[in-house]
Amino acid sequence: MWSQERHHRILSLLQSSRQVSANELADLLNVSRETVRRDLLELERGGLVDRVHGGAVLPHRESEAPFEARKGAHHRAKQDIARKAVSLIPAGSSIMVDAGTTTTVFGEVLAKLSGIMVVTNSIDIAQTIRAAGSDIDLILLGGQIVSDVPATYGELTLSEIARFNVDQVFIAPVAVNAADGAFSFEFKEAEVARAMVAQARETVLLCDRSKLGETSRVRFCKTARIDTLVTDSKALPEQIAPFEAVNTTIVI
Repeated sequence: MWSQERHHRILSLLQSSRQVSANELADLLNVSRETVRRDLLELERGGLVDRVHGGAVLPHRESEAPFEARKGAHHRAKQDIARKAVSLIPAGSSIMVDAGTTTTVFGEVLAKLSGIMVVTNSIDIAQTIRAAGSDIDLILLGGQIVSDVPATYGELTLSEIARFNVDQVFIAPVAVNAADGAFSFEFKEAEVARAMVAQARETVLLCDRSKLGETSRVRFCKTARIDTLVTDSKALPEQIAPFEAVNTTIVI
């Protein structure tokens, strides 16, 4: 088993149980305790776990892990979600896309399309589309660059979003809950997501299973405004059922 797959399984287990022991991981992964120790060290360096005596726990923090560290989490799921989400875009559509680790992967697949308009605050997505040389009408929103996320934020960004009416918006929240809606961790990110949702006829959320049924600090839209939820095939039935109950379209 490759280290990336082990890391994925460790994080999945932590999402459900919140704490794991090194002995449990060694048995589950069929590796030595020394291999588990190295895996936990790597995950801790990326800000994804906190090591404790005998094992690891999910980190308790007042801020998100750095953008580059988050890019590696659930990467295979993000790729699957991106491919499926791009297939939902009709020919000739206009779309908005926010900045995030999942939408960065989405942008890599999106760049293969042509004949659509893409409005985004993500510098990564804009660069990816431009480098692909595709026939996409690309608009990078202006604004301030104020964090480690390569994107624009602030009043200028919000005012520019209001100038557009698009067919779809693709947002990658940090958490989504069928009872409460979709959430960002940072206020500036929530404000951009909220503004984009307001200008789109259809809202599509890109969420790997770790985000389902969770909440975070700032809500940017209520569940009723979520039209489609694209998630990965390992999402549990009990995670999906609450969204189906409120008539959100689920795409696996």
